[in-house]
Amino acid sequence: MPEPKLRSRSFKRKKVRTPGGRTVTHYLRSTSRKYKCALCGSVLHGCPTDKYEEKEAKTKKRPERPYGGYLCHRCFRKALKNKIMQEAV
Repeated sequence: MPEPKLRSRSFKRKKVRTPGGRTVTHYLRSTSRKYKCALCGSVLHGCPTDKYEEKEAKTKKRPERPYGGYLCHRCFRKALKNKIMQEAV
C-alpha cells in the first residue's frame, strides 16, 4: 500500500517497468497549464506557469493592465479601439 500522502488523487499515476522486470507505480504531480488568450487562443506572456504560483504576489501573477491575464496584447488593442469607437458614436 502506498504511503498516505500518495493516496491522494492529486497525483497522476503512471505504471513503469523497471530494468529488473517489475512493474511499479510512479506518482506524478500535475503540471500547470499555460494561460491562453480568451479571443485568439495564443499563449499569454507574463503569466507564470509554475506550481508555486499561488504563493507569489498578485502583481506577479499577471500583467498590470486592463484585461491583463485574460487577453493578449494584440486582442487588447483591438478591444480598446472598438470600445473607443463605440463611445464616440
